[in-house]
Amino acid sequence: MNRKIKTLIIEDEPLMIEPMKAALEQLNESNGLLEFNVRTSLDCDSAAQEIKRAVSSRPLDLVILDINLKQSSDGKYLSGEDLGVEIRRFFPDAKIIVLTSHNNNYRLNNILKTLNPDGFLIKSDVDFARLIEALKAVIEDTPYYSKAILKLMRRHIINEFTLDRIDRQLLYQLSKGAKMKHLSDIIPLSKSAIELRKRNLKEVFGVEEGDDRSLLVRAEECGFI
Repeated sequence: MNRKIKTLIIEDEPLMIEPMKAALEQLNESNGLLEFNVRTSLDCDSAAQEIKRAVSSRPLDLVILDINLKQSSDGKYLSGEDLGVEIRRFFPDAKIIVLTSHNNNYRLNNILKTLNPDGFLIKSDVDFARLIEALKAVIEDTPYYSKAILKLMRRHIINEFTLDRIDRQLLYQLSKGAKMKHLSDIIPLSKSAIELRKRNLKEVFGVEEGDDRSLLVRAEECGFI
């Protein structure tokens, strides 16, 4: 009997989706016992609908997740990272393979900590053969990390801090020009709690004496904006 694997590809570059589907098809042909039921999403909004659909039907088994996605229209998902957190919550047994063009150690470390992906690939590291290799490994319950991620882990550049969704949402809103007096209408915290978050972020990024602009510049350098 074939092993049926419900798969969701979340990728905002349409040209990337076909090679991913082709890689899954090649695995299917070479193995003979795998059957991939593939759905695709190009953005946070359609991905959220696919997650909702899977919650009420058959759970997801495999997710190929691009981190570099635009914010959802309702502001709930700032990037693919937030979708990954949601997928982990609803489908704890699902295998998640993260794809990203980020190459900043702080950002990569944050993704490692928040999602603990089964596979983690930097797009510049990956060709078709490595994609198949990664998919095969993850399906067989073996973690797979591309060379940039392995280098990060070997060098122990794993930072002690992790930014949660509220932190990232605060940085995002500040980068869009939101005023502190209006942030409590957007972020579910009091003004004093938001101020405390901002002070903590300045400490994390080493700009305690700087203004908001200094914080945003440093956060952008680290790949969080």
